[in-house]
Amino acid sequence: AVVAVASLAGLRAARRGPRARAARARATRTPRQAVDPDDFLDVCEQTGVTLNRYMIEMSKRKIVDQDIVSIFNSMREATKVISKLVNRAPLSQADLLGLQGEINVQGEDQKKLDVITNDVLKKALQYTGKLGTLASEEEDAPVVGSNETPTELISRADPVLSETGKYVCVFDPLDGSSNVDAGIAVGTIFGIFKEPDADDCELPEDMGNLNDEQVMCLAATLQPGKSLVAAGYVLYSCSTELVFTIGKGCVGFTLDNSIGEYVLTRPNIQIPSRGKIYSANEANLEDWDEPMQQYIQDVQSGKGETGARYSLRYIGSMVGDVHRTLLYGGLFAYPSDTKNRDGKLRLLYEAAPMSFLVEQAGGKATTGFSRIMEIPPKAVHQRVPVILGSTEDVEECQKYYEKSDDPVLRERCMSRLKPAA
Repeated sequence: AVVAVASLAGLRAARRGPRARAARARATRTPRQAVDPDDFLDVCEQTGVTLNRYMIEMSKRKIVDQDIVSIFNSMREATKVISKLVNRAPLSQADLLGLQGEINVQGEDQKKLDVITNDVLKKALQYTGKLGTLASEEEDAPVVGSNETPTELISRADPVLSETGKYVCVFDPLDGSSNVDAGIAVGTIFGIFKEPDADDCELPEDMGNLNDEQVMCLAATLQPGKSLVAAGYVLYSCSTELVFTIGKGCVGFTLDNSIGEYVLTRPNIQIPSRGKIYSANEANLEDWDEPMQQYIQDVQSGKGETGARYSLRYIGSMVGDVHRTLLYGGLFAYPSDTKNRDGKLRLLYEAAPMSFLVEQAGGKATTGFSRIMEIPPKAVHQRVPVILGSTEDVEECQKYYEKSDDPVLRERCMSRLKPAA
């Protein structure tokens, strides 16, 4: 019994030893210093921060509110689904390639994936309850942000949903969809506005036969790019890349399929002030505006300001071409031509969001005469010429337009700055 008691006492003493040492260490430890919020971006440079973690931090720092965090969460999940759809598209059993057999509002044949991806993104965004209005390339007109949610997925009585969302989301669900059949890069483009006050809304004179709800949606949607609070794109290629801005610079995330999360890979994207690449559909050169023709011919032959001969790189997907331009510098251009006097790219959900991104990365975006971000849309699917990229390259190109003595070209470009009548 004495031995047993002694053994038990020894065991207790042995157990107390590490605890006592740990207690003494805690007593002498230097108090932990509070983490400086600004150190978060330094941490981002060295560690894999997920999109969710990043947005929570931005919310804590009052850069975005919880509604924007919720919208980005839905965008994250929707684009992960779209990424899988794009990757599976070549498989015959997926039945995702080819035409849908319908034509969208812009007279373009809809691909099956155009329709499917539009549905995926629309449903995901509507479920947030944070959006008052949605506008898509594939929709004739803007729709109420949560009222159109299909009953087979979400009950209309679901308390999560609300018709009082204070944001507007515009998007092109699958930019460059004609490339899908060939397995070439495609992407999603999006922009987020705050719903404007009724007094700030400008509507075109000819409203057609729109009902009150459609007028409300249209009024909320027709905002210039300078009113954007967030914008971004997702590139579906050899990797899936999410690049966006919330008005505080430009960041890039890569989808890590092993964990199913977007991970921060480019904490501070800065476009070089000048590049040596131009990205444009040179097959249309003879139909372009004369200033753009002259600029391309000069930089091609080494007669530009730098004396360097620029190289052509063109995918045919705006997301792919702009992504490369953001990273390596140079100029992306889709100017007006004899077939498309007003340009080809849509102002609201292509040109404006991309311009916001490029400007936040230190670049510039213009039609040749005017800053794209300042153009007030007069229609949801309005088109504009687009020239964006490295600041010095865009400014050099713009000089060719400023020297133009074509009054018709100048008037056509400047008239876009006038608000709707």
